[in-house]
Amino acid sequence: MNPGVSTWLFLLLLAAATAAVCAPSRTSMLTSRRPDTTRLYDFNSYWRVHSGNYTTLPEHFKSEGYYTMSVGKVFHPGIASNHTDDYPYSWSIPAYHPVSFRFEKQKMCKGEDGRLHANLLCAVNVTEQPGGTLPDLESTDEAVRLLKSRASDGAPFFLAVGFHKPHIPFRIPQEYLSLYPLDKMTLAPDPDVPKRLPPVAYNPWTDVRKREDVQKLNVSFPYGPIPKDFQLRIRQHYYAAVSYMDAQVGRLLATLDALGLTDSTMVVFTSDHGWSLGEHGEWAKYSNFDVVTRVPLIMFVPGVTAPHSSPGESTFPFIDVLTQPEYNFTNARVIQNTVELVDVFPTLSSLASLPELKECPEVKLCTEGRNLTKTFFQPEKGKNPDIMAFSQYPRPSDAPQNNSDLPDLQDIKVMGYSMRNWAYRYTLWLGFNPRTFKVNLTDVHGGELYMLEDDPRQDDNVYEGLDHVMLMKKMASLPPDASLRTRMRLQLHYHTAGLKTNAGTKHNEVGFSIAHPKDKRPTTGDMGGQEPEAIMRGAACSLDENINTRYPVLLR
Repeated sequence: MNPGVSTWLFLLLLAAATAAVCAPSRTSMLTSRRPDTTRLYDFNSYWRVHSGNYTTLPEHFKSEGYYTMSVGKVFHPGIASNHTDDYPYSWSIPAYHPVSFRFEKQKMCKGEDGRLHANLLCAVNVTEQPGGTLPDLESTDEAVRLLKSRASDGAPFFLAVGFHKPHIPFRIPQEYLSLYPLDKMTLAPDPDVPKRLPPVAYNPWTDVRKREDVQKLNVSFPYGPIPKDFQLRIRQHYYAAVSYMDAQVGRLLATLDALGLTDSTMVVFTSDHGWSLGEHGEWAKYSNFDVVTRVPLIMFVPGVTAPHSSPGESTFPFIDVLTQPEYNFTNARVIQNTVELVDVFPTLSSLASLPELKECPEVKLCTEGRNLTKTFFQPEKGKNPDIMAFSQYPRPSDAPQNNSDLPDLQDIKVMGYSMRNWAYRYTLWLGFNPRTFKVNLTDVHGGELYMLEDDPRQDDNVYEGLDHVMLMKKMASLPPDASLRTRMRLQLHYHTAGLKTNAGTKHNEVGFSIAHPKDKRPTTGDMGGQEPEAIMRGAACSLDENINTRYPVLLR
């Protein structure tokens, strides 16, 4: 994102996806609904048909007079977006997809034998590729063309540009590898499978195993490991793919400057999920670990995150990473507390002064996220442990198998629900019925609890050493309609009461009160929208009290 420019951007550090896989995450972000609402856990359903006719982010802008355009991978193509990228609901014109993408899954990678292979590592000479181009180069060209076409008429527009890289295969211009010499690459700091990781939590990275160059390694299933020299090459290619994509973003931002659009255009940069590069012995995505659920989220709002530019001043000067590979990114405001991709829709709507989104599930235009606008104008009041990010991931079985990373809906037997704040990550793997979309709260297939101040990489799972019998008795006292997220919040506070952190603090007492939905809620930007069923407010109490006496009312 051209981090050398003298512009104050917002860098929201603890941003999280709701699911670490393409279609569920994209649909969730663009509708501001969580996967349990969209009912999309694989790639095989369209939310308007199988869940509800939910308004999308671009659709909301379109309904308010914006000309909306889609370039590249925005909605996940195929069934998940009705084979139309949700056109004409979300877009003013049909979505653009680069012609060269049809070669992406073909044998395009020249091997040492001189033949073409379907490899994971696929640095290429672009001039030798069909059409002399690559998908993200084409998408950037089209996005630049669209910007130029809209610059002169003065009408408001919404342009979404989705780059394919660093998605596998790493078919990228070969010159970007030079930015990351192999002899300077290092392995993941925690390359081993954690000893106390429940088997259901492990992602066996099946899609990576299917690539021809990985198949030649004869890696054992499910845990591997991949040989260390090949691990280094994967990491090198991934970093190079990110720099290649970054250069395309730089071209777009430089075009905004050249067209005089910077002072009137909000810019948001994010991703649908992260990617494991050997951490925990995993590769790819498909889990609930930080490394795959955390995403970049950078926002530029003219006049808010930065002053309007002076005449002749360039806000986003293009930086060619191939000639200037090192630069500093010191001009951003860092948000300490967790935010989620479901927050993007209500936040952008608010910043654009569009009609406010209501809390779900009352209307089709609503949000299950938070409006972060207040955070833009007011300093945070320190780290707030009550602000949580939630993610989930399905599994077909308790042990890793060939479809563990991406099971079809009918094969899902277990759903892993995970919550994270700045201090803890807590995950429960629960029995799931794919016909009713219901989770069995008492059918626990595994659990994870990581103390992030001492264990930021999430390698030491302390869940098994906790008192689950007493906790389940307390959970049984809750009203039957208490939501899963409410229950997990209470469990986390129960489990972590009295646990010491490396800061020397001790959480002796913890408790919450439940506010009726008609009560006055905390204002947006503090805790609003975080828990649709009820707002939970901190209250000092002993955890030895019967939980039922602390939660007399829980209404939807």
